[in-house]
Amino acid sequence: MAVLQLGIPKGSLQKSTIEIFAKAGYKITVSSRSYYPVINDDEIECMLIRAQEMARYVEEGILDAGLTGLDWIRETESNVEEVAELVYGKVGKNTLKWVLAVPESSEIKSVKDLEGKRIATEVVGLTRKYLEQHGINATVEFSWGATEVKPPKLADAIVEITETGSSLRANRLRVIDVVCTSNTWLIANKKSWQDDFKRQKIERLALLLNSVLVAESRVGLMMNVRQADLDGIIEILPALNKPTVSPLVNSDWVALNTVVEEKIVRRIIPELLEKGAKGIIEYSLNKVVE
Repeated sequence: MAVLQLGIPKGSLQKSTIEIFAKAGYKITVSSRSYYPVINDDEIECMLIRAQEMARYVEEGILDAGLTGLDWIRETESNVEEVAELVYGKVGKNTLKWVLAVPESSEIKSVKDLEGKRIATEVVGLTRKYLEQHGINATVEFSWGATEVKPPKLADAIVEITETGSSLRANRLRVIDVVCTSNTWLIANKKSWQDDFKRQKIERLALLLNSVLVAESRVGLMMNVRQADLDGIIEILPALNKPTVSPLVNSDWVALNTVVEEKIVRRIIPELLEKGAKGIIEYSLNKVVE
């Protein structure tokens, strides 16, 4: 039986990735003693791999597919099929940023002030390319961790990844530029992408994972509406598609069902009530397939 070898990112993205897979219908069980999680799909075998190494192993064909950041694809210069962008991170749907940061008290105000300075980072290749683009010669050193504590004694500046900026602020660092932005991507080995079975499996994974991420920012709304108020309700309802309207036993009323962005619910529910909607119910969504 054909099997898809799939890499799951170990580390900061592991928990959120497994949660998204669960919502997509794939239950992944991780043992503390094994790098081979169990998944409830006989056609998939999983392996936990650090995001930094994922693209290289996918390129080499050790893995058919995997999830990693665009930053690590570019850093390792891996030749892989970039199947789908999946916008999620460790704590939410914020786009990750690799930023150039210096101590708050530093005299360095911009990238131009880095000439001859020392920079610590995990993304040596990305940082060197960034400096080349600005015509700056500086020493770039690989950081094995705790990069935020390197300045000012061990480095003049750092290039570090951030999702919320809290760690940088806690270490009294000031961001002076964004080196690059990155989201999670589902990637595939070039040869595996040409295999009908594996390509179909990867495409279905992309579809279901994306449907979960889309659903996370939306909610369903159900309500009862008088026929006479229906047009006014529909006018203020920014639906995913046109709302579903169903007849009720009382012919003067209809049931209306729709999907909206969660961020507008607190504004729109009072407006719906003012327009005559009754019995409004808000419910969460598991998947939205567009």
